[in-house]
Amino acid sequence: MSLVDELKSAVSPRAALLVLGVLALQLLFITSYVGALHNPKPTDVPFGVVAPQQVSTALVGRLEQLPGEPLDPRTVASAEDARDQILNRDIDGALIVDPRGRTDTLLVASGGGTVLSSTLEKTFTQLEAANQRTVRTVDVAPASPQDFDGLSAFYLVVGWCVGGYICAAILAISAGSRPANPERAIIRLGVLALYSVLGGLGGAIIVGPILGALPGSVAALWGLGTLVVFAVGAATLALQSVFGIVGIGLAILLIVVAGNPSAGGAFPLPMLPPFWKAIGPALPPGAGTWAARSIAYFKGNDMTGSMLVLAAWAVVGGAVTLVMASLRPKQEAEPIAQEAGRQGAH
Repeated sequence: MSLVDELKSAVSPRAALLVLGVLALQLLFITSYVGALHNPKPTDVPFGVVAPQQVSTALVGRLEQLPGEPLDPRTVASAEDARDQILNRDIDGALIVDPRGRTDTLLVASGGGTVLSSTLEKTFTQLEAANQRTVRTVDVAPASPQDFDGLSAFYLVVGWCVGGYICAAILAISAGSRPANPERAIIRLGVLALYSVLGGLGGAIIVGPILGALPGSVAALWGLGTLVVFAVGAATLALQSVFGIVGIGLAILLIVVAGNPSAGGAFPLPMLPPFWKAIGPALPPGAGTWAARSIAYFKGNDMTGSMLVLAAWAVVGGAVTLVMASLRPKQEAEPIAQEAGRQGAH
C-alpha cells in the first residue's frame, strides 16, 4: 500500500475532522484562559463614597477621572447604607470620609474575591497618601481563613460542572451517539437528575463540614450544586442530541473554554476584560460561582439572577433533548435495539 493509502486506512476522514476540532478547541482554550487572566486590572468597579455633600461630589468626580477608569463611584448616604449595599452585592467597596480627621475608612468584602479587595486597598492607600491622609480597611464580608484567596467557591462549582458534562457525555454515548427515543431520553434525564442530587450534596459536605473551606448553609449549597450539575448535564445532552459527538466538544467549549475563565473565580468580574466580563454571568460556571459566594459570605443576597440563569440552562437543555428525541425517525431511533435483537437471534 502507498503512504496515502496507509494514512487513509489508519485515520478516517471523520477522525481527521475530529482531530482538527480538538486542535481548534485546544487553541481556543489557550486563547480564552490567557486572554482573560494574563493582565487583570479593575474596570468600573461599583464603589460607594460616604462624605459630606460638598466633599462627596468632588471626590466622586476625581475617582471617575482615574486613569483606566478602575472605579464606577457613586454617593452613598451613610456608612450603614454602604455596608448594606456591599452585603447586597450592589457595590464592591466604599470609602467613608472623616471630615474631622485625617483617617478615612475603606470598606471591602474579600468574600467576593480577595484579589479585588486587595486591589482596592492598594489603590486607596496610594490615593489617600497623595492627599496627606491615611486609610484603615474594614472587611465587612471576610473570606474564611480556610478559603485561600476566596477560590473555594469557584473550585466547588468547577467540580460540579465537570461532573455534569462528564455524566451527560457517558449517558449520551452509552447506547449510541444520539438519544434513541423519547423514553430513553427521559431515562437519561432522570439518571442525570439523581446524579445531580448526589453530586450537589457531596460537594456541599466536602467544602463545608469536612474541609471547612466555605461557611454558609450546607442545604443551600446542596440545592445550588444540584442545579449546577443538572444545568450543565442537560445542556450537554441537548448539544449532543443536535450535533452528535461533536456536541460534547461544544459543551466543553461553552463550559470549560468560555465559562471557567469568565466565572470570576481567580479574578472577580470587575477585573476581567470586557468580553469575559460580559459572558461570565450568563454561563453556568459564572452563575454558580456568584451564587456560591453569595451563600457563603453575603447571607444569600443577590442570587436571583444567577439562579434564573442556571434554571434556564436546565430547562432549555432538558426540553431540547426531549424534542430532538421525539423528532428522530423511529427507524433511526432503534438501531441498537435492532442489533441486540439480531445478536439474540443468533
